[in-house]
Amino acid sequence: MSLDELSASSNLSAQDDVVARQLPQVEPGIALWWCPLERTVLQLEQASTSLCPAELSRAARFGTAALRARYIAGRSMLRLLLGRVLSMEPAAVPIVRGMRGRPQLGTASDIDFNVSHTQKIALIGIARGMRIGIDVEHIDRNVNADGLSRKFLTSAERATCEPLGADLRRQRFLHYWTCKEALSKATGEGLSAPFRQLEIELNDVIRLVAGPTPYTPAHWRLRAAEVPPGFFGTLAIWSAPSMP
Repeated sequence: MSLDELSASSNLSAQDDVVARQLPQVEPGIALWWCPLERTVLQLEQASTSLCPAELSRAARFGTAALRARYIAGRSMLRLLLGRVLSMEPAAVPIVRGMRGRPQLGTASDIDFNVSHTQKIALIGIARGMRIGIDVEHIDRNVNADGLSRKFLTSAERATCEPLGADLRRQRFLHYWTCKEALSKATGEGLSAPFRQLEIELNDVIRLVAGPTPYTPAHWRLRAAEVPPGFFGTLAIWSAPSMP
């Protein structure tokens, strides 16, 4: 199935459509899905049947029942959507840990995917022919924005935050953070990425303006995901010919 076909909500059953809503397309060849993670006990039992033993083992290691349930719900929905693209049953989708532990398909394919969670929501992205990273944050997330800005933002980015009131500084930090997290999730570097060397410009068009290899700006596009009010969502698209 093509990604354009996957993006049509009619491809999901009525029950699946309740827990996975298509977001507006921001780039051709990329589908984004908004997935609330609350499930009934019966729904979780059914969702668990599509997970592999390693995923079930990981779910069991979460410290609370709520976190276990959210992981199972999100992973099963990822498998369902990938299964639609690959024309296979969700349980058969070969998800493996690739370079730096980044999840990927364990078979020859031009399909890439990425998932981000915040509270009771998962944002799922599936792309064809390009590498992607996504991040979503709740706009009201309580963080020490000033302290984290000194650790993770460039001096130019901090300068755009400093004139703002405390709440707006916190929100602006979270917006920068989703951009940098999305970039680092595309490469698989995660928190080991050089965040203080990644400079983001937040204007009408979000863009990476500076960064060391492999964060060469010419190889990246940043797009704002059209997520519901109260959230920041960013999609990073990596199109370097030498990417792993």
